[in-house]
Amino acid sequence: MSGDAGRVIKTHARSAAPRGTAEAGPNSDFTDLARLVRSEGLMRRRYGYYWTKLSTVPLLIGTAIAVFIWIGDTWWQMFTAAAFAFLFTQIAFLGHDAAHRQIFRSGRWNDWTSLVLGDLFVGMSYGWWQHKHTRHHANPNRIGSDPDIDLPVIAFTPAQAARHRPALLRWTIAHQGAFFYPILLLEGLSLHVSSVHRVFQREHVARRPIEIGFLAVRIIGYLALVFLVLSPDRAFVFLAIQLGLFGFYMGISFAPNHKGMPLVPAELRLDFLRRQAIMSRNIRGNRLLDFAMGGLNYQIEHHLFPSMPRPHLRRAAPLIASYLRERDVPYTQTTLWHSYGIVFRYINRVGLGDRDPFECPLLAQRETPGTAPLSTGIRPA
Repeated sequence: MSGDAGRVIKTHARSAAPRGTAEAGPNSDFTDLARLVRSEGLMRRRYGYYWTKLSTVPLLIGTAIAVFIWIGDTWWQMFTAAAFAFLFTQIAFLGHDAAHRQIFRSGRWNDWTSLVLGDLFVGMSYGWWQHKHTRHHANPNRIGSDPDIDLPVIAFTPAQAARHRPALLRWTIAHQGAFFYPILLLEGLSLHVSSVHRVFQREHVARRPIEIGFLAVRIIGYLALVFLVLSPDRAFVFLAIQLGLFGFYMGISFAPNHKGMPLVPAELRLDFLRRQAIMSRNIRGNRLLDFAMGGLNYQIEHHLFPSMPRPHLRRAAPLIASYLRERDVPYTQTTLWHSYGIVFRYINRVGLGDRDPFECPLLAQRETPGTAPLSTGIRPA
């Protein structure tokens, strides 16, 4: 199933059967899948893989800084800026793994790994990311619950597009299909600003002093290094390139995963397996793509088993695909470039004010006799 159009789940019914009959059916589907996944050893820790990656992080950062200083005040540093953007994104992917408890059994070890990688090396608050990303994983594409589909400058639903906004912002949203990918160039700066804002808010942040200290060392130290080595004009261009490419790389790695997939009304109840699988999209590719996207191309497997170590996702994919299809649960995957086209068309149609851009509704109306159950999937567009 290619998932080449946006869809909304148009139903107010529960996904489960009437109480006392098949209530355990959908729930047992995930239980059986989890048992199968564990029996294949796919939840086993991969300490060698992760220790290799973790040990190379300070080595690569140190090498990159040494090369930056050695090259000196020259416009050739713009290539170094691109290298830093790539390196920071890869470190962020590793921090994402730690935050999902993929690396160590100990929650404390995973937390500290995320703090060091995210705050100290990348300049992105682990507390901010955890608060946001946990809500996304709990309710992917659920209207009113998923923060990833409630952004100030992009509309993901017709209701969002119709909100009263300043004239310039209304015009931007009306043309958001064209602006979506260029806007990602600002995502890097946004991540840093949001991180700093979060750690100084009154809301709870675990290990707040540690996060403030790590972010200060990373952001102030990095800026000091850049302006000490480069003249002001080159320094600003260097930072613009590094932040722009970092945000763009992060954005194009996360954007294909859920954008243009079914949206879940706030009142609809879905069992865990269907809630995670139907709203996610996989990207087909080779091991080079696995590396480039940090394993995020296996989004269905990741959402079903967030703590599954990244190296196991490729092995788990065919097993999970077969299991879901046997139960008529959609398993959506496509190519990378096709996914970008899906995202563009979906964002564009919403921005243009299409009253119903979701042409492939998932029908799951328990109250209506003769309708298919939720697990039968999505009708083709």
